[in-house]
Amino acid sequence: MGKVLAILGGLIAMAAGVYLVILVWPQQFIDLVFGCIPPVLFFGGFIALIAGISGIKDAARTKKLEAETKEEVKEEAATEEETKE
Repeated sequence: MGKVLAILGGLIAMAAGVYLVILVWPQQFIDLVFGCIPPVLFFGGFIALIAGISGIKDAARTKKLEAETKEEVKEEAATEEETKE
């Protein structure tokens, strides 16, 4: 019975919210939405900036590790050739 009451309460709350937004406070709702756009753009851009910087750092780190690995492989190959002779 509790689940049914929760569903009914949710539907009533949704209906009340739609009623208030459409009929009682439409301009306040629009102001709220337009007021949220600048912070969303700012924080979205900030997150994109951090992700880009992180990607560049990861690419540089990967390139460095690949170069180190190639050097180690060359050194191992040279060592094996010396031991064969």
